[in-house]
Amino acid sequence: MLSPVAFAPIATAVALCLLVLADRRDPRVRLATTRLALWLFGEHVAADETRVERGRRRLRAAAVPSTYRRFAARALLFGAAFGLAGGALGASLAAWLVVAGPDAASAAGEPVRGLVAPLAAVWSVVSDVVGESAARFVLLSCGGAALAVALALGAYRAHWASLRQRAAARRGRIESTLPRTVAFVYALSRSGVPLSAVLDTLAANRRAYGEAAEEFAVGVRETDLLGADVLTALRRTARRTPSDDLEEFAENLASVLESGRSVSAFLRSQYDQYREEAESQQEQYLELLAAFAEMYVTLLVAGPLFLVTVLVIVGLVLSSTLDLVRFVAYVGLPLASAGFLVYVDSVTGSLRGPGNAEGASATDSNRAGRTVASATDGGVALDDRRADPGRRADRKRLAAYDRTRTVRRWASDPLGSIRRRPAATFAATVPLGALWVALRADLVGATEPVDALAAIDGPAAAAGAVALGAFAVVYELEKRRLRAVEAAIPDFLDRLASVNEAGLTVVASVERVARSDLGALTPELRRARRDVAWGAEVGTALRRMDRRIGSRAVRRALTLVVHATRVSGDVAPVLRIAADEARADRRLADARRREMVTYLLVIYLAFLVFLGIVAALTVSFVPAIEAAQASAVEEAPSAVGSPLIGGADGADAGAYALALHHACLVQAVCSGLIAGQLGEGSVADGAKHAAVLLVAASVAFSLL
Repeated sequence: MLSPVAFAPIATAVALCLLVLADRRDPRVRLATTRLALWLFGEHVAADETRVERGRRRLRAAAVPSTYRRFAARALLFGAAFGLAGGALGASLAAWLVVAGPDAASAAGEPVRGLVAPLAAVWSVVSDVVGESAARFVLLSCGGAALAVALALGAYRAHWASLRQRAAARRGRIESTLPRTVAFVYALSRSGVPLSAVLDTLAANRRAYGEAAEEFAVGVRETDLLGADVLTALRRTARRTPSDDLEEFAENLASVLESGRSVSAFLRSQYDQYREEAESQQEQYLELLAAFAEMYVTLLVAGPLFLVTVLVIVGLVLSSTLDLVRFVAYVGLPLASAGFLVYVDSVTGSLRGPGNAEGASATDSNRAGRTVASATDGGVALDDRRADPGRRADRKRLAAYDRTRTVRRWASDPLGSIRRRPAATFAATVPLGALWVALRADLVGATEPVDALAAIDGPAAAAGAVALGAFAVVYELEKRRLRAVEAAIPDFLDRLASVNEAGLTVVASVERVARSDLGALTPELRRARRDVAWGAEVGTALRRMDRRIGSRAVRRALTLVVHATRVSGDVAPVLRIAADEARADRRLADARRREMVTYLLVIYLAFLVFLGIVAALTVSFVPAIEAAQASAVEEAPSAVGSPLIGGADGADAGAYALALHHACLVQAVCSGLIAGQLGEGSVADGAKHAAVLLVAASVAFSLL
């Protein structure tokens, strides 16, 4: 029986993983680890000014709210923690190799035996030279030190490398949202709003305009809180941003302000330039997708198919390769597909265009809200000691009301909540699917993991298809609703501009346009007209309509209309600009959607080829080998285990067929998700393709 001390390294590693997760999720744990890091390493961080300034630039580029000293101390703390865990694990692994390595290797099979045999030979030589006790000490020390150094350096470098990754992600989001930000600034400046007021408005609506507006919002805070002028704020933005495009735009805008030239004319030229670049950018994006589609078919469909086919043939005819086939099916395909998805998303992030690349980062207001909420928890406790019992009870009731806000929102509108968050369908479909698998699977005679997989693969595939299908239905319905509403935005803005040019006020223009037919936007416009008729301001009615619709494209258009109406009653020029921008975005999105159908067809055909060849192997080749094995055993029983009949008595043929079946199911899900990423720009769009391909694979194997 193993001593409890033997589990100490594993417990240490698990505790470290839990600590890292808690540090990322809980502000109190993060505060405690930060204080510990500053206490241990705060005085030992680099004092080199060049390195410190380079680190500060990285922090600013990644928008990390931390000082250099704190971030560097945390990097050293996590490096030291991972080093300690690595030392314990390395020493334990070395001890296992000494004590149980040879026996475990012989029981595990050829791959593990080939890895342990050289280490056992080294152990034998060293123990003969210096003695067994000294050799054990050297092996434990070297193993622990090697893994400790590797994990410590890896954790430390990964902590700093995360800054580069976050800065690169922000750069992509900034460059994808910069054109619409420039259009907003140009439209408001065209109506006569001063640039400082335009930037204030942009900062107030940064959730609608994405990461580029977030970058300008930092400059706005510098002008409001630090007293900097607009020129200084723009130049600091140019030095701080990780985006070359935004740096050039901010520097040019500062030069225009300094020279006294027309800001509106400059913004007009930039607006036209970004419109022209959008088309060339889309062509580049589509060319990249074509290359990625060919890469996927070659590396992740044809490559695994060829490898699995060769391994099955070799395994059934010469020597067993079942472990390798299972590794490809259960580990290789999912990991390679996940890596491909991450790579495609990172490379194409800044090229997807307005229709696909929305700023996804949390705004400063959200971060501040979370900070204030966490600080308020402590503040209420302090105030409660001085408050009277009545106020203390009121605060407790208010806190309970806030805690149940999400539950009450779901209870008041469950269908709307699911529509806004399609992933919530998994909360129902996953438990029901697990119950279905438990009821349908026959695990009575399953003594091995492979037998259990064979018993649950059919019900699990059905449950997976239902879960993905339910998510896809809700997601597609909401996506089509938003697409129909967004398609009506250019006509709405054009009609509103035409009516306003005819001499009607903004209120009368909205009422007139609301009576016309604008497709999916008509019901919302009529509700906005009723709000105005009942006494609400136009801006308030439009903001309520924006919250009901929940589309960023609609939010950008309505935000521009609301702020233009505050400046003057002549909003027609601003509306024309917004309509042109919305129409250009829709045109590019429609063209992109038509082109992407080709990549969907390529992936579907590639999977059908994969399924057809695997089915042929399962139906024709594997039974033929199985029959040949049985015939050889009957004719020459002494030949059992010879290379020509696969070293088995026929049981391996069924195991290979099962592994091929599971490889098709895994490939169906992976191909569907990648089809969504390449064909429609999002992994969530691949849920419906994954469900369809999973059903196709299950039906095909049920008919074999």
